[in-house]
Amino acid sequence: MTISELDGIRVVKEVRRAELAAFLKSRRARVTPESVGLPAGSRRRTPGLRREEVAQLSGIGITWYTWMEQGRPINVSVQVLDAVARTLSLDETEKAHLYRMAGVPSVPSASVDGTLPEELQTILDHLGVLPASVVSAKYDLLACNEAYERLFPRCTKTASDGRPRNLLWEIFTLADCCNPFVTRADEVGRMVAYLRSAYGKYVDDPEWRAYIERMCGASTDFARMWERNDVAAPPLRVRTVRHPAVGDVEVKMTGMTLPAPAGAWVQIVTPSTDHAREQLERISTMSEEELMAPVRAHVEVHRQIARSAAG
Repeated sequence: MTISELDGIRVVKEVRRAELAAFLKSRRARVTPESVGLPAGSRRRTPGLRREEVAQLSGIGITWYTWMEQGRPINVSVQVLDAVARTLSLDETEKAHLYRMAGVPSVPSASVDGTLPEELQTILDHLGVLPASVVSAKYDLLACNEAYERLFPRCTKTASDGRPRNLLWEIFTLADCCNPFVTRADEVGRMVAYLRSAYGKYVDDPEWRAYIERMCGASTDFARMWERNDVAAPPLRVRTVRHPAVGDVEVKMTGMTLPAPAGAWVQIVTPSTDHAREQLERISTMSEEELMAPVRAHVEVHRQIARSAAG
């Protein structure tokens, strides 16, 4: 490593320590003595808690906490940070920022799971014939509108095991004939690489580790791609969706990140051609029978093939 690179690392660390100091001071000033069971007193020069009070409530030494607020070059443990975060009543976003500024390698992030804003479903529902969904960082389907359900008629928000429907699971485990993504061979590698990028924020999350293990156990293709350790930006926008009633639909998928739940994004489907626009409009006016009849016919054909093979 060159001297200039070492200098760059040193500057970054100094900036982080300065940010940490300023952040702690601002959060300390926000907490009133009364809110933590301490007398307000009449000789306080500044609002909020004193340094020694934060240290006492957190169960750490006053010198250690003072050094943190002074931006001293010290190594702070996760346990100390957790205690300070509790004392200062930090929320998940603030706690993640505290960890980053303290230079902790594995930053606890706000949970991917969470409550969607109530108005979000209303926004999805008012997009008309444009299919739209909310997807988590793990590709769980968190919400969708009627147009999305019509574009993917076999799609439900909950899988048979009670978990949210996972789009990546569907892509890797469904047979080619039943998979709605015609161009999945060109997409899955990038999707896994994007998943790997998101995973970097949740490496200490047991739910994420269990999810990756489940995916690797279900698909050797996924396991092979995961082992590549590729990382990438969000997947390609243009896709071809196989619809049982109207055939292949060429669409663009535009993603927009959400502030909560952490890691989630809205995905809006728009037609890429005039023909695709006509197909989406046809899908929007079809009856339930017209939508599902081709699906049921396809399933019955494969059941008969399975019976013949078994008999």
